[in-house]
Amino acid sequence: MTYEDRITELADIVRASDNIVFFGGAGVSTESGIPDFRSVDGLYHQKYDYPPEEILSHTFYERKPEEFFKFYRDKLIVKGVEPNMAHKTLAKWEKEGRLKAIVTQNIDGLHQKAGSKKVLELHGSTLRNYCERCHKFFDIDYIADSKGVPVCDVPGCGGRIKPDVVLYEEGLDMGTMEEAVSFIRNADVLIIGGTSLAVYPAAGLIDYYRGNKLVLINKGATSRDAEASLTIDGKIGEVLGAVDKAL
Repeated sequence: MTYEDRITELADIVRASDNIVFFGGAGVSTESGIPDFRSVDGLYHQKYDYPPEEILSHTFYERKPEEFFKFYRDKLIVKGVEPNMAHKTLAKWEKEGRLKAIVTQNIDGLHQKAGSKKVLELHGSTLRNYCERCHKFFDIDYIADSKGVPVCDVPGCGGRIKPDVVLYEEGLDMGTMEEAVSFIRNADVLIIGGTSLAVYPAAGLIDYYRGNKLVLINKGATSRDAEASLTIDGKIGEVLGAVDKAL
């Protein structure tokens, strides 16, 4: 089957459904200029005083907060990025009543910026930050513009501000996970894009899908290709944009 045939087949699937769920990983945002963690140019292949996996752990956050926030500001706060065709197409499909929910491993908030309403963020968001003492909310600019370890500006508080992202060693939010499982279990079509399905427990969500229209879109093979009813090797934004044009 040619690439064009696969686009046509996915367009037919999308056209016939009003209960699609999309599950996405880092590849969804790379076309917006946000590097993923595991590609050749990703964060895991760059050199720092400590491995990124260690820096982004709860233990490191507690023991070396200055180093954590130095890395966090440098690599995880990305300003000036805009939604790409993947984000825009998914938002359009939701507005049209085709798409029920987006389940994402990304923390950049680009789905919401594109206009999507039902977005389940498994790993949290850099856009949300909270004082660990009084729980006051702070936006991304407060963290980006602060120096050293960011602290609360409430008089008499001075608590440390923690990004609302899930660090290594921390558990995923069970409420978000349960809602994601419910949407995936009840979906007619499950489209998975921009992920190699290597990160658990998030990658295990695919096991809850009960339908027969599992679509995997990724640059390169994934560990679950054999289970898919349709696979498309390509950039998620280009693929979804082509599919939308074919509708």
